[in-house]
Amino acid sequence: MTSSRRCLTASLCVAAATMLAPLPALADRCDDLAAQLKSQIDGLNIGKTAANVIYLSHPATTQLILGCSNRKFTNELIAGTDTRKPNPEFYDLVARASAIIFTIPIADTLRGATRCMKRMGLLRGDDVQTRFRRLNMHCTRTKTSSAIAVSRGIDE
Repeated sequence: MTSSRRCLTASLCVAAATMLAPLPALADRCDDLAAQLKSQIDGLNIGKTAANVIYLSHPATTQLILGCSNRKFTNELIAGTDTRKPNPEFYDLVARASAIIFTIPIADTLRGATRCMKRMGLLRGDDVQTRFRRLNMHCTRTKTSSAIAVSRGIDE
């Protein structure tokens, strides 16, 4: 055999071996997003995953959920707190997580979240829906708690 044939035969053997080798399991895109959130936000922990939803926890919130893409929206972040008027740490967490999930600057997500939460009151009621920078923001509050859901439609 000539040296060029040996190289060709060896390279074909290597290519065949790599094609037959089992592929490593790739994490779901939503799991990757949750891992990215955990690595970039201090104090964030990843909880259980169930039915296209990843439960997260953070000291600034009582409820933090990352909803994965479905037929209506690409991703969704739901955050809730036990106070009627959230503290600045809550706004900061929502802004940072939304900026990572939707790839928008933190200043824009912070402005949208505070605008939505501040609009609730006597004139507009306790259930407000707004749009800011192509994000849908839905803010609700009760007598003892408040929550915000940030999502982006599938067609945007």
